Amino acid sequence: MPQPVLELFPTSLRLVLERMPPVAKDNLEEIRIRENRPLEIGYGSRYSFLREDGSLTEQFREAYVPTKEHCRALLERITNHSIYAMEEELRRGYVTVSGGHRIGLVGRAVLDRGAVSHLRDIAGFNVRIARERPGFGAQVLPGLLDYQARTLRHTLVVSAPQQGKTTLIRDLARCISTGQWHHSAARGWGSRKVGIIDERSEIAACQNGVPSFDLGPRCDVLDACPKAEGMMMMLRSMSPEVLVVDEIGRPEDAEAIREAIHAGVRVLATAHASDLADVLARPVLARLAAEGVFSAYVFLSKREERVEHRIVSGKEAGQALSPYAARAFGALPRDAPGEEASLTGASVRPDACEPARSKSRPMPVIRSPNGACGEGGGGG
Repeated sequence: MPQPVLELFPTSLRLVLERMPPVAKDNLEEIRIRENRPLEIGYGSRYSFLREDGSLTEQFREAYVPTKEHCRALLERITNHSIYAMEEELRRGYVTVSGGHRIGLVGRAVLDRGAVSHLRDIAGFNVRIARERPGFGAQVLPGLLDYQARTLRHTLVVSAPQQGKTTLIRDLARCISTGQWHHSAARGWGSRKVGIIDERSEIAACQNGVPSFDLGPRCDVLDACPKAEGMMMMLRSMSPEVLVVDEIGRPEDAEAIREAIHAGVRVLATAHASDLADVLARPVLARLAAEGVFSAYVFLSKREERVEHRIVSGKEAGQALSPYAARAFGALPRDAPGEEASLTGASVRPDACEPARSKSRPMPVIRSPNGACGEGGGGG
């Protein structure tokens, strides 16, 4: 367990965590602290409760119970004793600490004009442990190469939470930045300039703007910046050859990705979904698939401590699109009678699809590198 994370906890909690058996400590993924409820950990795709002596149990009544004082002390350490200075983080529901470890927060939401202003009465924490896995990218990268262009294909990495998406794209960014393509046909390609938009400060784990993780010699990071705006800033200022971005899914993210690929930049992104069907059932991702934006999809799944991957071509994703098109693009409500069956079975041209009618936050003005300007959210 990383020492900087351990030092965040009050003494009594830290002692319990220090006594964990090696099998849990070495594979620790999550620590869940809930006020007046059992202390829980996640490790190697399993979970257990912790007794006061650090031993593992599946019986929650035997577990150590953090108190209100523990939670208050933990919050003060996470926020450096200044909750008001972390107001934006509290509004988003998480704080990223040194080392790229993200701490989710739950409590009472305070609303301002119908939107969440911040959290108060925080009584639950989920400490997610960030880890480097050098060599993870070497297993995947050879299947993502564009041999004609001598670079990476436009790639979307997909999985459910905690399956290794962020860990994978971090290592892929390092490989590309150092020119380690891990394929004999790619010898002599050289490295590429990589730009990372790290909205949640998890990919690079920057401290005062400097990455904590090894991302290679030709990598630039825009830390704690919204994805869509950050991609445009990176294109204008740093001329990347590969853009890396985590957890896309909003219309403005898709528009920024279109701008990037039209500027000749390769895109490596992640998204939450369990499989291809889930990807195509999400309106924004389905539209990108219909347009053929991504030429490779990487699906991750975890078995015990091992992460497995499967690569699907963009062509295969496009062929699978039609059963989901009507629902994904808002052509008909899911319970519409009659015509839905025939429409969902028909092929769909990208230029014939209407954008989804789902609500989204206001779109930023996006300016392309050539100076043209337009509102986000339109077709690419």
